[in-house]
Amino acid sequence: MQRLLPVLTVLTGMIVLWYAAAVWMNSTWVFDQADRAGTTVSFAEMVPQTMAQERPLLPPAHQVAGELWKGFTGQAVTSKRSLVYHAFVTLKGTLMGFALGIVFGVGLAMAIVRFRVMEMSVMPWAIISQTIPIVALAPMILVVASQVGIEGRDIPKAIIAAYLSFFPVLVSMVKGLRSPDQMQLDLLKTYGASEAQTFLKLRIPASMPYFFASLKVAIAASLIGTIVGELPTGAIEGLGARMLIGSQFGEPLIMWSALFAAAILAGLLIVVVGFVEQLARSRMGVPA
Repeated sequence: MQRLLPVLTVLTGMIVLWYAAAVWMNSTWVFDQADRAGTTVSFAEMVPQTMAQERPLLPPAHQVAGELWKGFTGQAVTSKRSLVYHAFVTLKGTLMGFALGIVFGVGLAMAIVRFRVMEMSVMPWAIISQTIPIVALAPMILVVASQVGIEGRDIPKAIIAAYLSFFPVLVSMVKGLRSPDQMQLDLLKTYGASEAQTFLKLRIPASMPYFFASLKVAIAASLIGTIVGELPTGAIEGLGARMLIGSQFGEPLIMWSALFAAAILAGLLIVVVGFVEQLARSRMGVPA
């Protein structure tokens, strides 16, 4: 209970601020309607009206929760109005980009640790690449993918997701692969271990804590990249598409419910990564 109390306190404070902001922002419409009708409205009359607007500027928490519930349970999961369906579409792109980011990040990290010239030539460019706004880069990737004959939207979305997810894996793996001290490396040399054996027996096991820590960041970055990749494509499927549709058609409840569905999906993915980490630690005999 002592561990939950700070979390519940912060959560309660956030909800109170949310409702206060909803009353403040949605009151504009209430007063505007009262002015047009030539009447006045008291604070006690105004507050309930800010809580049940069809298109509020800021939906209160209970409206977002109701829209989420309707999106998850109000129709079949195969329906294109179902948040489960759209979350699955986004999940596919996220996992594809996540896997691609892991392969690219780990491979590049091993090359950087093994070859000094790779660190001097490639690492600065990897850092610079993260300064490019993904919102500007996403349309370019989509255009190039179309020009080279890549059909569909899954591959471009996966590339965008991989672009965001590979960097935390790269940086953490470089740090992890270099974590063994010189005495351990010298001991393997005295045993006549090759570079490949040094990587397999020492560097890679030592890098696992860094690797799994980076995966929790990378999976969230991959989800963000997938959602961003759905925005400029004119897609009608995926959580990013639902956010765009809600924004374009003035349906804030659709937009907010998709936003919270994405947050829930991110939380579940991080939990899965944590579970895989525990399994890997138990197989390797490392205490949690």
